[in-house]
Amino acid sequence: MSVKPITEDDLHGFVDGALDEAREAEVSVYLETHPEIAARIDGYGRQRLDLRAALNSVAEEPVPSRLNLSHLLEVRKQSQPPFWRMAAAAVVLLAVGGSGGWMLHGMYRQPNEGMVMLADEAANSFATYASDRMRPVELRADNMAELVDWATERMGRKPVLPDLSKSGYRLMGGRMISTSHGAGLMLMYDDDRGTRLVMLTRPMLADQNRPMAPHAQGNVQGWSWASGGMGYSLVGTLPADSLHPLADDIRQQTETGA
Repeated sequence: MSVKPITEDDLHGFVDGALDEAREAEVSVYLETHPEIAARIDGYGRQRLDLRAALNSVAEEPVPSRLNLSHLLEVRKQSQPPFWRMAAAAVVLLAVGGSGGWMLHGMYRQPNEGMVMLADEAANSFATYASDRMRPVELRADNMAELVDWATERMGRKPVLPDLSKSGYRLMGGRMISTSHGAGLMLMYDDDRGTRLVMLTRPMLADQNRPMAPHAQGNVQGWSWASGGMGYSLVGTLPADSLHPLADDIRQQTETGA
């Protein structure tokens, strides 16, 4: 019995483990007699494993609410056909796999909700107050008890004031700011060499529990996340990889109540 010619689709199916047993055996025999093709397919296999390892943690994250099917169907009723075609593509990618869906992260972000708005509010607060040399904060670090009471009353949650002194940043103080989702607490830090950081925290109406993610607005870099209904965003002009350990320190302190 003659063997059906081995096609490129068969080779990719072999890498993905998508062939039936008989066809997989035929491809295996073919690769044994074609070492140059076997080397190429072996490279594909290594790339597949590397991608899986790199994206595995992302694939396990929950699908953003804005990309669930009921939300997309509602958008279809309110949107023009071009948008729906894009939304339909999102559903197809989500059906293919978690990592494919995550590739659309941010493409259909609603600018007035959740983590997107929190990041924008933090960046705008930095732009407004970080350069102010007269009154960057409303209450200074020697009056933090009053700031905590003020924030607790306005937000309905007692905030944690993270200590970044081990990283070389002192707490200058803070202020309450108005956001589209109510009151937020802005804290400002300084390394005494002119580098300032701003942390914004406020209750979240959407995205109440989200993993830490980077964002940028012009030259302002930041990391934002949400835990237990509270959102946090640390921003500054430092590179994102320099801000990340500071943001992670803040996250640990707020979660432990330190």
